[in-house]
Amino acid sequence: MNLLSISVQYATSSSRVPDRATIRRWVKAAMGGATQITLRIVDESEGCELNRFRNRDTATNVLTFIYSSASPFMGDLVLCAPVIEKEAEAQAKPLMHHYAHLVVHGVLHLRGYDHETDEDAEIMEQLECVILEKLHIPNPYAAEGV
Repeated sequence: MNLLSISVQYATSSSRVPDRATIRRWVKAAMGGATQITLRIVDESEGCELNRFRNRDTATNVLTFIYSSASPFMGDLVLCAPVIEKEAEAQAKPLMHHYAHLVVHGVLHLRGYDHETDEDAEIMEQLECVILEKLHIPNPYAAEGV
């Protein structure tokens, strides 16, 4: 049985964020077993503060904090609203499509996937595309020639 426990926290001043039901649908599409997750949407200052755990002094689009990478998968996803909004605009992508991609990306990290090598990145990107296609979201890498 694929049980999902998800807590969504909004810690951003942006009003252009996905609702809980939409986030839940995206997480369900990407999970590969029972999953317990807290997903927090933050502003740039908190995103920067949390990214310091990775020794980086800037906010990034998505951070995954893994507590268990075996089913039941457990962890936290942090999405930085201002970064995601800027990226979507720069890439001329619908904002909700970009959010969906990053939620799927984060859940796949939670499941143990990464993109440390070109081979791993290709596997992860292909899986992202398959999941997003099921959600009727176009290939996020198409503009990059993938």
